[in-house]
Amino acid sequence: MKQLLVRWLVLALGVLLATKLVSGISCSDGTTLIVVVLLLSFFNAILKPVLLLFTLPFILLTMGLGVILINALLFFWVGNLVAGFHVASFWSAIGGAVVVSLTNLVISVITRGPPKPPKAPPRGDVIDI
Repeated sequence: MKQLLVRWLVLALGVLLATKLVSGISCSDGTTLIVVVLLLSFFNAILKPVLLLFTLPFILLTMGLGVILINALLFFWVGNLVAGFHVASFWSAIGGAVVVSLTNLVISVITRGPPKPPKAPPRGDVIDI
């Protein structure tokens, strides 16, 4: 549950940054931001895997850049569905998707702990031939 709340907070931060940095994206208030985060989370959990599966050849041909288009499409759909959250164009949606993705990347790098040392092989009665 804690990890889900952290993901929602990071997504909310990304959407909030997108509204500040990308022209054409606006959010009217905090309640709208919460609805946007919940809807984006739902779309990412349900629709995104299906879209990734059907567009896999395109994603492979574009070396992963197709994923940004899928994220932008989901961002654009949320902009059309939620009153008070406005995404002016698909280009704005691409900018918003990039900002949200970069926010997720930066926060995950910052919050990631130090790497764990490799485990030593078990010592015991091993017969080598």
